[in-house]
Amino acid sequence: MLPLLVLSRSDKTVLFMRLSILNFRLTLAVGVLLMATTISSQVQAQKIVVAHRGASGYLPEHTLQAKAMAFAMGADYLEQDVVMTKDGQLLVLHDITLDRTTDVAAIYPGRARGDGRNYVIDFTLAELRQLHVNEAVRDRNGERSAVYPSRFPVGASAFRLNTLAEEIEMIQGMNRSTGRDVGIYPEVKSPEFHRAEGRDLSTAIVQMLKQYGYTSKQDKVFLQTFSFDELKILHDEILPDAGVELNLVQLVSGEESYKWMLVEEGMKTVAQYADGFGPEKSLIIASDSTKGDIIISDLVKFAHANGMQVHPYTFRLDTGQVPQYVDSYEEMLELFYFEADIDGVFTDFPDRAVNFLNNR
Repeated sequence: MLPLLVLSRSDKTVLFMRLSILNFRLTLAVGVLLMATTISSQVQAQKIVVAHRGASGYLPEHTLQAKAMAFAMGADYLEQDVVMTKDGQLLVLHDITLDRTTDVAAIYPGRARGDGRNYVIDFTLAELRQLHVNEAVRDRNGERSAVYPSRFPVGASAFRLNTLAEEIEMIQGMNRSTGRDVGIYPEVKSPEFHRAEGRDLSTAIVQMLKQYGYTSKQDKVFLQTFSFDELKILHDEILPDAGVELNLVQLVSGEESYKWMLVEEGMKTVAQYADGFGPEKSLIIASDSTKGDIIISDLVKFAHANGMQVHPYTFRLDTGQVPQYVDSYEEMLELFYFEADIDGVFTDFPDRAVNFLNNR
């Protein structure tokens, strides 16, 4: 039998203090661990997936079928490139021309302009309804071939063009029926071209967004454009005149005209008008990076310092589209989301990005 341990009052006090300190340290350690887990979850929850032209890796881009598939795959936002028809309707299409993704030349021979291309703005919506949408093709010496051969077969099945209103109604309808809150991500496509044609595309888009209830920066919408001049017009004139506030995004390519934006002072200027920055992804992680030398620019740091989110484009799985500095699509996402610290990706394969974030 063990002897009874007898402690003096002072010994008891010391023991109590030591146990209290130990308990405090244990509680603190658990708290820190829980806090770190919570913060990690919050950071990951803030990372978004934008379905680039819908689930365009699986179905022809910008069709309602591709958007429905992207919605079902769990994308946070669905993208809409917007152009205008001859009768002033807003059409969801990536190009201001029809030749790459429709059979316009076969249905309407002789309607092309002098450059040999058929422009959306030369056709009414009723005429455009007669066209069939196909997987993207390139034309070489009169022969059409798929841009991405492993994707949906060119010319198979039946797909049609749709308006911005139709797409918004479908997304809002699916939000209602599923209880989700998937956002929209429209682009003012080639605003200078439309203005030269006597059309104010930006105002028409903003008015439609307002009509469907997108009126504040808390609403799930980003409005993007490659044109800095148009961005300023949207910020300074069109949005105030409409009485709405929307999140604006400056898109950026690797062209010379955008280089002034990629430095600290340039980013400060852009941030006066934009809430987000949408660069081509090689502007964040250099294409000539290697597995042993990943070159990450200061672009995300500059954008975040000026209050802007960063949503680079375009993340694809097709042959030759995953850079050589990684071994997989998921490794590429890991580098961009968590090493470069971007806020979201534009991807043709939204399911893969959604699954990556969920599994991580």
